[in-house]
Amino acid sequence: MNWENFLKTNIQKRKLTSIWRERFCIDKSNSRTVSFQGKTYLNFSSNDYLGISHNKNVIDTWKSSVNKYGIGSCSSGHVIGYTAAHRNLEYELAEWLGYSNSLLFISGFAANQSVITSLMNKNDRIFLDKLSHASIVEACIFSNSKFRRFQHNNPFSLKHMIQNSSLGKTLVVTEGVFSMDGDIAPIDQLYNITNEYRAWLMIDDAHGIGVIGKDGRGSSDIFNIKPEILIVTFGKAFGLSGAAVLCNKDTANFLIQYARHLIYSTSMPPAQAETLSEIIRQIKNSDFARAKLSYNIKYFRNNFNLKNIKLSKSVTAIQPLIIGNNDQCLQLSKFLRDKKSIWVQSIRPPTVPLNSSRIRITLSALHQKKDIDALLEALNDFVFVS
Repeated sequence: MNWENFLKTNIQKRKLTSIWRERFCIDKSNSRTVSFQGKTYLNFSSNDYLGISHNKNVIDTWKSSVNKYGIGSCSSGHVIGYTAAHRNLEYELAEWLGYSNSLLFISGFAANQSVITSLMNKNDRIFLDKLSHASIVEACIFSNSKFRRFQHNNPFSLKHMIQNSSLGKTLVVTEGVFSMDGDIAPIDQLYNITNEYRAWLMIDDAHGIGVIGKDGRGSSDIFNIKPEILIVTFGKAFGLSGAAVLCNKDTANFLIQYARHLIYSTSMPPAQAETLSEIIRQIKNSDFARAKLSYNIKYFRNNFNLKNIKLSKSVTAIQPLIIGNNDQCLQLSKFLRDKKSIWVQSIRPPTVPLNSSRIRITLSALHQKKDIDALLEALNDFVFVS
């Protein structure tokens, strides 16, 4: 098969299914609204849970930092791309989250890939939650380690697998708050099991950091647990982009030597690093926003009353409505957008397991009671067409 046939055949094959993906070029957005082709919609698809991306102090810091540093770092951090702004952010993250070291990465995907592929090899084994993020699953494959997926949020499943002896190192990986389901991992139980079997625990807390825990310290803080490796990303509650790995000094030194994503990628712009330091200060002082978000979550759940859609058990900002059928999921998303001016994207396989297509509702501290009422009324107005 030649290149042209390969591309056309696979594109056509995907178009014939109900999992064809499309991108929408929006005009602008914030945590509450999104503008598309000149029309404004209520936005229930943003991960900017606290509305930090439009915080005035954060925006002012970004502007002044660009004037100071320019728009880019112009190199890897191993060449000239590591500045005082990067160093200060690493120090602030480590102090805030209780670690000796942190390392900055260009994305959460890169951080997960880099840690797992650098630390683990064919003689080691990895146990990961069955619903772990694609970046984690792919990293396990690339590491050539033996890996198994334990049942979602099931410590007994993990213990059953991990108790068999191994010659190499053992790493247990989970998300803190699961991105598609919104539920929280039983971090304390997983940590006790890893300790018992001399394994390390790695938490990807992309959707927990900034939102839950004291001063927004994330999922692990709820359980008063400090996993050996903590991944935090800046594209959700931080309202920006990038990521960091929190770890001990030896792990950091090892990654500086061997983590290919760290060594061979241009580092984040110093202006971004300095802005992220300001965002940490804002997050620490965002108790009111976290309380408002908590109120919005409870209000949505207490007033949800749809007979044909089951509400998940999530108590976080991620409130998925499991539809199951891909076509019906698309129908609901289109109805909300075209008829009710509400922006909620459908999530379908392979992002989620087969027969679990869903409307992934995300709530923000910026949402008002009337916004949530509009969403609930719109959901009640929808009738599935089989």
